[in-house]
Amino acid sequence: MRQSTGKYINKLSDFLEQAENIAVVCHTNPDGDAIGSMMAMYHYLLDKGKKPEMVSPSDLPDFLKWLNKSSEIFVYDSNSEKVADVLAGADLHILVDFNSMSRTGSLETELNRQEKPRILIDHHPQPDVKADYIISEPAFSSTAELIYDLVSHLEKDSYRNPDFIEAVYTGMMTDTGNFSFGTYDGETMRIVGALLENGLRKDYITDMVYDNFSAGRMRLKGFALAERMVVMEDISTAYIYLSRDDMNRFNHAVGDTEGFVNMPLSIAGIKISVLFLEKDDHLKLSLRSKGDFSVNDLARKYFNGGGHLNAAGGRLEMPLHDGIKYFESIIRKEVNK
Repeated sequence: MRQSTGKYINKLSDFLEQAENIAVVCHTNPDGDAIGSMMAMYHYLLDKGKKPEMVSPSDLPDFLKWLNKSSEIFVYDSNSEKVADVLAGADLHILVDFNSMSRTGSLETELNRQEKPRILIDHHPQPDVKADYIISEPAFSSTAELIYDLVSHLEKDSYRNPDFIEAVYTGMMTDTGNFSFGTYDGETMRIVGALLENGLRKDYITDMVYDNFSAGRMRLKGFALAERMVVMEDISTAYIYLSRDDMNRFNHAVGDTEGFVNMPLSIAGIKISVLFLEKDDHLKLSLRSKGDFSVNDLARKYFNGGGHLNAAGGRLEMPLHDGIKYFESIIRKEVNK
């Protein structure tokens, strides 16, 4: 059950008032909530006369690049010197949408090297981040919704900046699969109602996020289902695996596999789904579940990751097919418990 974020406002206000140059940082391989929450905070701070900058460890997916000012996000993987300068010149670092510094990937060392005041704003459980102030509320649908609630308290009213509104809704919508799964409640939908009343372009955002992919991505999706999906009916589990060659064959771009992990959950009886993506030096895992099976616990225990009860991520330092064999042995043991 969600708690009022009013308890955070006095201290949050103090941090914001004392800072002028503020770096807002999201996690690596950013999704809609990471980008949406970061950009929502950016637009709010900009509107309040601050000098914010946005930092992502890696590039954002193409289907989010329509968001206003997204081109001003500094990406560490492609511009490490500039990002180091931004972090060093900031009076305050605001970290959004992750509960472990390992989620910042290649940027982690640089962030830890900086001795700056640090705030964490996140909706994932069990935060494990060294910060001067932690705002952690797992009952919220997304970090974007949490930021909306915090800003509403700061403003003592609904905040109507159009760019802020679109960034918030993008985060909320993508982290719930267009409000089809995840943690959301009546208050979430009341916030959507308030956004609509304040000019939200709901249909436009839905089109840009969900209907804005390449033909190659559509063919990759069909290939993944037809050739790379394995169903383990006896333990209600399915997984999809894609090698680098598979993705290159279909001209894979950042974000093209967004949502693939949810597809096997449409199969009758399947309660657990995993997506394996082969990267240059590791395997990236996305994990989803239905009911009370915790993929968060699974990812934390075996896959160097974490997340929510029904949605988590992880990684393995091993070849693709070794990783799959390891997963199969682990999941059988855990399900049979």
